[in-house]
Amino acid sequence: MADSAPLTVRELKALEAIAGRTFASLVVIKKLAVKTASNGNAFLSLELGDRTGSFSCTVFGDNPLCEPIKAAGEGAVLRIEGKVDYFQGRFSPRLLNARIVSEDELAATPGLIDSLVELSPEPSDALWAELQRTIDEIPHDEVRLTVRAVFEEIGESFRWAPAAVSMHHAYRHGLLEHTVHMARCCRALLPLYPEVDPSLAMAGILLHDTGKTIEYEGSLATHRSRRGILQGHVVLGYQLARKAGIKAKLDPDRLERLEHIVLSHQGEPEWGAAVYAATPEAVFVSMIDNLDAKMGMVQRALRQASPGDEFSERLPGLNTSLLTKPL
Repeated sequence: MADSAPLTVRELKALEAIAGRTFASLVVIKKLAVKTASNGNAFLSLELGDRTGSFSCTVFGDNPLCEPIKAAGEGAVLRIEGKVDYFQGRFSPRLLNARIVSEDELAATPGLIDSLVELSPEPSDALWAELQRTIDEIPHDEVRLTVRAVFEEIGESFRWAPAAVSMHHAYRHGLLEHTVHMARCCRALLPLYPEVDPSLAMAGILLHDTGKTIEYEGSLATHRSRRGILQGHVVLGYQLARKAGIKAKLDPDRLERLEHIVLSHQGEPEWGAAVYAATPEAVFVSMIDNLDAKMGMVQRALRQASPGDEFSERLPGLNTSLLTKPL
């Protein structure tokens, strides 16, 4: 029988791989996919996690836990008991028992939801205040009014949204953190590149991912909305920028250049860009976006690393594992 006190995901990953060792934990179903094995049998591929990290595991179709977990779906909270196991060097336990934690139980236990939701490591109030100051500091009047109009339309959703489902800054306030970090990079790098218009560059950074406030939804588990699937955040952000620019009477040339930054910021069409970056500002913003996205992956992997680990698990966005052992 597992210990009654639930362990965090970080604590689970620090456990030694002792055969037969059991544990208890409280986790959110972050991802759930029904797949088919080579023998034709269906199984569940799960990503389970809490505030400290996540792990993958498999539940086969003949397991009595399969149907209840499948019915619970993404975003459900589970109290699990399992047996420590690893697959290809990654923590991948075998589930022995699982119970769905009701909404009433979540609401009745102080701090329980907070223990399950991963947050930005920086205080969101401070990040939000910095974002507002950054908008106010944009030199060009109509560009500044355009940015302000977008944030008035999307409201507070921007400060809560993740920046991704799984790749980078994929946690509450992650979009705000990512955008503020990019703005800091912009200020530091602008003196090196006088060819880049400061107002357009900063506006492009602040608006480039605003479509994600529409693309993503969900509180405990993030998934793409209907509009997110059908249009994507690049197009949704372009629509927000265009509407706001027309409202602010931004001149057609600057509006077209601002729209282009949003449409091209993903860098490559295979990564979601509508076009390749073709202005100084668009190239500048795209490179800063790529830098902060990758460094965000690095920072998260370092935060979630167990003390005894030398390398992280493979990070898809970096195509490698990361050396996490400190100097």
